[in-house]
Amino acid sequence: MSAPICLHNGTVITGFSVMENCSILVRDGKIEDVFSERRFQQKKFDSDVRIFDVDGAFIAPGLIDTHVHGFAGYGTEDNDPDAIVEMSRELAQYGVTAFNPTLYPSDPDNMEASIKAVVKAMGQEHGARIMGLHLEGPFISPEKLGVQRPETLQSVNLELMDRLWAASEGHIVNMTVAPELKDMRKLALYSIRKGIVLQAGHTNAMYEHMVEGMQAGILHSTHMFNAMSQMHHRNPGAVGAVLIHPEMSCELIADGVHVHPDLIRLLVRDKSSDKIVLVTDALKPTEQKTGPLTANGEDVAFHDGCFHRCKDDVIAGSALTMITGVRNLMGYGFPVDVAVKFATMNPARVMKYEEQGALIPGYDADVVVFDKYCNVLATIIKGSLKKNIL
Repeated sequence: MSAPICLHNGTVITGFSVMENCSILVRDGKIEDVFSERRFQQKKFDSDVRIFDVDGAFIAPGLIDTHVHGFAGYGTEDNDPDAIVEMSRELAQYGVTAFNPTLYPSDPDNMEASIKAVVKAMGQEHGARIMGLHLEGPFISPEKLGVQRPETLQSVNLELMDRLWAASEGHIVNMTVAPELKDMRKLALYSIRKGIVLQAGHTNAMYEHMVEGMQAGILHSTHMFNAMSQMHHRNPGAVGAVLIHPEMSCELIADGVHVHPDLIRLLVRDKSSDKIVLVTDALKPTEQKTGPLTANGEDVAFHDGCFHRCKDDVIAGSALTMITGVRNLMGYGFPVDVAVKFATMNPARVMKYEEQGALIPGYDADVVVFDKYCNVLATIIKGSLKKNIL
């Protein structure tokens, strides 16, 4: 177990409040206390406590990315446990303390291999914790593919789902599906029994399909506004359903490319702030320093703020990091605590991660320290320092 850590002289974003001139004490992998600077000056610490002056920086819960395909040249498509472990290490350098490696749809044998690689990496992390898998398909709409390959899609098939669940050893956390597909209700009820969070995405659903999906427990949505049926005055579609129904939560890619900043402001005006989950949907070459750029087996190039597929210049996906997403949201006018909430407390709540996403005594000691420019100064995961430039 790592030595106890005290971070002091910071602005603590607890998840419920912002506390200036405050400190936190971490011990045995948990948040032991959150207290004022005055109490810090009066406190007598044990000799083994490592004390860091953060010089006014923000102390926040660790960032949780529930939709990320790859990072720093490592991706889920590698089918390699070592690649997932390296993703974990690299993500921690950007303030991420927990993540859901996200799989593209592919043929069943390959999906099974990808799943097994992630499961094998669990417990071997050098950085961000692997919480479980996010399957982005294969039960999605051919009409809203994005850059997914049409030959990889499947009709709803519970035998295949059983096979994927067995390969995951019970570690599928969330899954993107198209609510309009035949037999989706059977899959939804199956997922409820297994504790899988279903997300409406890559969907061409009519409004009534979305409502039917909600009644079956599909209450979250994948990359809001992207790869989903748009709102029409005679058929609100998937976008309209998410906006209309307060029960629905949604992912948001806040890179300024996938969603216009003014539309993000409109979204927050219509949706409760606890229903928006910041994600990156980052591809394998995100923050990659050298070498060819590939994602899901295709060459990509970075320009205009995101990755584009080389063969046709179609947007292939995001190059966002979670901390940059927080910074972007602040630049769009959101208070820092709201931006952090989108990246911490909200994903923890939607994914049912207990004792995560807030700085509360008894919660896991997953912490990020960053300055006013959103430069990550320190990352603590379960009480262990994974990055420290304080």
